[in-house]
This record gives sequence, structure tokens and C-alpha cells, in this order.
Amino acid sequence: MPDFERLTMRDIIFISLENWDGVWRRNQFLCSEWLRRFPEMRLLFVGRSKDLSHAVRSTSAAGLRRPTFQKSAEFKGLTFLNPFKFLPNSLSPCRQFNLSLLALQIRSAARKAGLRSPLLWINDHCAAPLAGQLNERAVVYDITDDWTLMPAVGEKERAHIRASDASLCAKADLVVVCSNALERSRRGLCRKIITVPNGVDAAHYRPCLTASPDQMSAPVFGYVGTLHGDRLDLDLIGDLARAKPEAKVVLCGPDLLTVADRKKLLAESNVQLMEQVHYADVPRIIAGFDVCILPHRCTPFTESLNPIKLWEYLASGKPVAATPVAGFRERAHLCHLGLGRDGFLAACSEALREDGSRSPARIREAESNSWKARSEQLLEAFRQMGWLGRPIPRPRRARAGGSGDGGGQKTTDSTKRSMEGERVWGGQASLCEILL
Repeated sequence: MPDFERLTMRDIIFISLENWDGVWRRNQFLCSEWLRRFPEMRLLFVGRSKDLSHAVRSTSAAGLRRPTFQKSAEFKGLTFLNPFKFLPNSLSPCRQFNLSLLALQIRSAARKAGLRSPLLWINDHCAAPLAGQLNERAVVYDITDDWTLMPAVGEKERAHIRASDASLCAKADLVVVCSNALERSRRGLCRKIITVPNGVDAAHYRPCLTASPDQMSAPVFGYVGTLHGDRLDLDLIGDLARAKPEAKVVLCGPDLLTVADRKKLLAESNVQLMEQVHYADVPRIIAGFDVCILPHRCTPFTESLNPIKLWEYLASGKPVAATPVAGFRERAHLCHLGLGRDGFLAACSEALREDGSRSPARIREAESNSWKARSEQLLEAFRQMGWLGRPIPRPRRARAGGSGDGGGQKTTDSTKRSMEGERVWGGQASLCEILL
């Protein structure tokens, strides 16, 4: 592996599916690795839009309270953008207006944050029309879920997702996927594709190794992750709760359940739904589990995933019971797997009886699949593409009353290019400056 410390990372416009918040996902882990390694880089993290039309329809302003443009307090080069969205996307002219305004806001924010010749990283397939519109050096499309297979999506929306996904695969200089299923399904659509699974910071979960659940209390079967009916098999959770009435079944994470699904789960007296916790507190939650569970549905959609929970559970050293989905299936020697009601309940019982002998192997597996290793895999791909190196220099302010050439600094070709970029972005940004 090359010595990346001798290289310089390009600036990045990072268009994410989620906001940067306390629930850390793949995007935050990769970005934070790069920002720590390359403190001089600039990264504009574009989160979810502040949807004015939705606020009017729902009579709720909760989604508008997030700052539009904000510098990170943790990373010097990180800036957050939550752009405005004025119209519903249900009509094509409205969608086009929203995309045009989004592009203007991103260009303005990138200029304001000091980005130069950035890479454009797209995690949201809806951003396909932005490729080529943001003065980017190159485009990376990162696919973490196959939304074309999402069960709850209507056929009209599915067709739009397919078209956006195919467009991005064709436009992108590099397509990154997190699972073998995604690699197989996208291979023929891309010029270059690599598989980079999710990972873990194993050291973050060391507190789980020293904390043991109270042996005198009820056993706890616990899940940490997004609560969503298209991923979680709610019937299996109910089966587990009824089969183990002496135990607790704890589900912790962002709650995207329907009212009916939530009511169905809470009908079981030993099922507990916890609010999502900050990433810093996840080890404390897992430390209280006797068995970490993953009762995912076995569908083409879940086959496309590489659950971060896999690596977090392994890093904790705790016994794991799961359905045989991708990622877990390949590590059956470290987990207890079972299909259907009887199979999953048997896996849970086996995990509860485990003597701890598999714990060291689980931790070693987690340590060998770190986010640092994943980020370096991507950096090597960037190096091969010619994307690592010094970005266009950031222009310095001229000194007042300087030398006989008028007091300004010497203008190099690269500085001229930077200033030209300023003029291109600045000329379109009057409205966006007001919004930002």
C-alpha cells in the first residue's frame, strides 16, 4: 500500500442520503477518516434538504430548524449544507426547479467553504442530474442499498430510481458498492466498479468486553440499528418475545416504523423500543445485551446490504444470532444463524448458551475490517485514477501597498484558474448567498 501521508487529498463535495448527526453511518466514518488524515482538505457535506413544501403540508417546521450552512466544530475542513427545497417533486417542472436551485446552492456553498477542483461523491441516486453541474474534477457514485428492490416503493417511483441509478452508473468515473450482490447487478453499467464493504472502529467497542450483563437479571436479546419494516422481520421479533417470556427484547435506533408496526411490537410486554442514541453511547447499549440479534427479512433488498451492525456486533465480542443474510452468512462460524421461526429461535437459544469461546475470533475479524482499511482501499483507487495530489492552490489575499507591481501577489496559472472558478460560481450565487 502506498504511503498516503506523502500525498494530498482533493477537496470533496459529498452528497449524502442522511444528515451528519449522532447516528454514525458509512458516510461519516469515511469522511472522518479522510479529514483526520488530510487536515488541509475541504469537504462540503450536503445533507437532507429543508423541505418547505412538506413543512406547509404537514404544518410542522421541525425539518427547517437545522442550520443551512455551518462549519464543523470537530473537523477544520468540514462544512455542512442543508439546502432549501421549495416545491414538491411530484411534478416534473417542480423537480427540475428544485434540482436547479440545489445546484446553485451547492456551488455557492462550495465557493464559500473554499473548495477547489473537488471530487463529487454522490450517495443519493436522486442527485444524478447534478453530475457535471458542480465544476467537479470527477464523480464517484457510492451505492449502499439497492433502492430499486425496496418492497414499499411504487412502480412509478421504482422506474424513476432505476433511471437515476443507471444514469449515475454511466456518468460516474468510479462506482463504489458495499456488497457482492450490488457488484453483480451494476457491473455491466459502469466503466469502473469496486466493492468496499462497511467496517468498524473496533477500539470504540472495547467497553463491551469489560462489561457483563447481570447474570441474575432477565436475559436481553438486543438489536441496534434502524427500525424499519422493510428490513426487520417483525413476526420473528414477536416469535422471540413469546418463546422467551422471561427475557427482554430490546430494539434501539432511529424509528421508521409505521404506527401499525410499532403497535404490533409493543403488544408483546417484553419488547422494549429505545430511542436512538448517539454513536458514542452505542457500546454502552450493546454491553447490556446477552445476545446481539439481527432478525432481518431475507429478500433481494436485504441481500444488497452489508450491515454495519455485523461489524459492530463482532467488535463487541458478544454472541450473535441472525437470519442468514449477506455478510452474516459468510461468517457463520462466528454467528448463530437460523432461517424462519424455528431456525431463528434455535439460533437465539444457541447464542444464549454460548460459553464465550468465539469472542476472541469475532474481535479479530472486526479488527481486520476497520474503517481505516476501507478508507485506504478507496484512497488506493483514487491514486490509480490520478485523483490524489495537491488541489488547485487557494488564492491568497493581496497585501496592501506591496511591491512596484501594484502591491498584489504574483498571479500564477493555477491561481488564475482558481479565480476563474470564483467568478463562475460567484456570478450565479446572488440568491444562494441570501439563502446561506
